[in-house]
Amino acid sequence: MHSILKTSLAALVAAGVTASSAAADAHGLSGELNIISDMSNPAPRAVMEGLAADFDALHPNLEVNLTIVDREAWKTQIRNALGANPPDVVNWYAANRMRPYVDAGLFADISDLWAEPEFEALASTKGAMTLDGAQWGVPYTYYQWGVYYRKDIFDQYGLSEPTNWEEEMANCQTLLDNGVKCYTIGTKFLWTAGGWFDYINSRTNGYDFHMALARGEVEWTDDRVRQTFANWRQLIDMGAFIDDHQTYSWQEALPFMVNGEAAAYLMGNFAVAAMRDGGLTDDQLDFYQFPVINPDVDFAEDAPTDTFHIASGAQNMDAAKEFLRYVTSAEVQTAINAGDALGQLPVNANASIDADKFLEQGFDMLSNNAGGGIMQFFDRDFDAEMASVGMEGLQEFMVFPDNLDDILMRLEETRQRIYN
Repeated sequence: MHSILKTSLAALVAAGVTASSAAADAHGLSGELNIISDMSNPAPRAVMEGLAADFDALHPNLEVNLTIVDREAWKTQIRNALGANPPDVVNWYAANRMRPYVDAGLFADISDLWAEPEFEALASTKGAMTLDGAQWGVPYTYYQWGVYYRKDIFDQYGLSEPTNWEEEMANCQTLLDNGVKCYTIGTKFLWTAGGWFDYINSRTNGYDFHMALARGEVEWTDDRVRQTFANWRQLIDMGAFIDDHQTYSWQEALPFMVNGEAAAYLMGNFAVAAMRDGGLTDDQLDFYQFPVINPDVDFAEDAPTDTFHIASGAQNMDAAKEFLRYVTSAEVQTAINAGDALGQLPVNANASIDADKFLEQGFDMLSNNAGGGIMQFFDRDFDAEMASVGMEGLQEFMVFPDNLDDILMRLEETRQRIYN
């Protein structure tokens, strides 16, 4: 294996100035550290191989053994892998996606790590790593969601970035009065509607309520859920979304924004490259945080988070914990999330990011202004079957909002069957 981490990081490590390396030398790590990773795509694989090689080089008496498996295959293999003869460290996902392995006793409680002063720099992600009052892993990368919009169109009609629902609605009406749709969206594959529900529900009822709903603890027919849909329907009824969005994928909906037929897109930062490829310049394109609906609740941001966990049956717990300290340190976070590596956001607030205005805005938002917590997105936070049925209902609501009662009854019946 060869290191892909930046020269600057290699120099820091060689000089022994990283906190993790200094602590590790004091611990005198030895034996083997066995890691199974699902970072199988080319760029993530190179990052993972570099992490393993560099950590191995830091600890001469430790042998790091890395196994990389296909990302999709890992979703069905992880439970068996954590059973008999488990590795020390594995990749997975945050929040409720951890629940099956926490409940089965397969992930180790690492709350002691999160109590260390260095982990205060990861504070914005702590909620996503917490179940039952304990922490069960660490994040290593995430990316922001938010509203990407045509600044030139906003400027043309004298609009400013909205900070609350009233301003959002007023902006939208101005756009519609001038023949421009407020939002493009493609719901052909359902998940994009989940993003809208995440934001409107967390802005209406708060992060804790949203996560309680995701855990199956709240009825879908609850009046608070109905208020979320009532707020969403305000946009639907005024014609805020492009027509026939159920026939488009998210990529197929991009031309409406590129051509100026729609002014904005609620989407993840991965869409920026496609917007730029479509011909939009950074002078035309900008970003704002989804506006506040209810100022009395702690809202949340969608920021899907990839994670490392220690198996409860780990054979080298000391080395596993030191690897988690290492991978979340500011220097390593800067290196692995750079544009020539993962190209996403570091989870350590003391890390540095590439000079890209959307990464800079997302990093500031998630590090300093993420409200009540980080959501993992509808199809990660909710049980898989609940998410599937739920997203079908969300898309149906966007097309046929009068079907709401029937939709909520179906979702509630599904909730009761899954959770009861």
